[in-house]
Amino acid sequence: MPVEFLGIAATGDGSETSPRTTAAFDRDYTLRLARAHEEHGWDRVLFAYGSGSPDPAPAAAFLASKLDTLQILLAHRPNVSYPTFAAKTFATLDQISDGRLTVHFITGGSDQEQGREGDFLTKDQRYARTREYIALVKKIWTTRERFDHEGEYYRFQDFVSDVFPVQQPRPDVSFGGSSDAAYAAGGAEADIYCLWGEPLARTAEQIERVRQAAKDAGRTDTPRIQVAFRPIIAPTEELAWEKAHRTVDLIKARIGGGELLPRAKGADGGWAPQNTGSQRLLEIAAAGERYDRALWTPTAAATGGAGNSNALVGTPETVAQALLDYYDLGVDILSARGYHLLDDAIDFGRYVIPIVREEVAKRDAAKAAARERDRHQLIALQA
Repeated sequence: MPVEFLGIAATGDGSETSPRTTAAFDRDYTLRLARAHEEHGWDRVLFAYGSGSPDPAPAAAFLASKLDTLQILLAHRPNVSYPTFAAKTFATLDQISDGRLTVHFITGGSDQEQGREGDFLTKDQRYARTREYIALVKKIWTTRERFDHEGEYYRFQDFVSDVFPVQQPRPDVSFGGSSDAAYAAGGAEADIYCLWGEPLARTAEQIERVRQAAKDAGRTDTPRIQVAFRPIIAPTEELAWEKAHRTVDLIKARIGGGELLPRAKGADGGWAPQNTGSQRLLEIAAAGERYDRALWTPTAAATGGAGNSNALVGTPETVAQALLDYYDLGVDILSARGYHLLDDAIDFGRYVIPIVREEVAKRDAAKAAARERDRHQLIALQA
């Protein structure tokens, strides 16, 4: 199967290791970073969502109008707009990008973050709302006749859109989460299911949960699987590990100095993530620092399991082989984001992506040859 690479479409140059030197939305930096991805073998970039961050939809439209091939993964929270409005926004962006849009729906794992924009539903209610929302967006994208809807969270009458996606029948829908409610919602509605980087054995378990959830929802297909990492690469193993330890020291220094604030604080003032995915990352980090070929957890531990935060450390060859281990599990979208966004996107594109693509091509050729041998053997037996 083909492999795809997802990078980040940041609108400013800050990261966990360095403060931002640009504006929150810097046109030149946004375009320069995206061009670095397009020119170095990446397939798409993610426009993330935060309560106080620049709106990702117009930022994505700006990028789509400037670049020719780079695809867009647009993060969206259902609490910020009605599904009729959102579906039109997405369809318009798919038109602007000439069919390069995928939408990533975020249910929201922090009550504090959701409350910043007036969302006070419980976690289970948010998942139920997201499931209804995604189903409605899909229907609006593909329905040419007026229809009414009366559901648990949304009600409208006599609606039909006048703008439809370029992609037919519709753009793909991306979804993530590690709770039972997430597996149920994503298994039912997602074309792509997104996971954070965990040890191989635990990732395999999650993939099976997603496949079972899809089956339980009555699907005959299963979502594609995406897994996200923070690669830390250098020309030698020794240099890579030195770089990794410097990275963690910088993260801790910024947190200790108050420059990085946790998204959700516990009673003791420390990190207290509510979402299952972050809790899993902290559990894995508490059990050990190194897993499998190159997975390293101190970056996740330092940030309190904040989002995509487990690292892959080593030479480009080591990190590429580690990514191939996940590919062999059934992961065909590999998400990667370094700590120096621009330089790391270029280095990863130059030194890691070509190795992975070459090895995937060899695997696919071997599988095709094996299938052809099996076919000839079957014909011979039937003769």
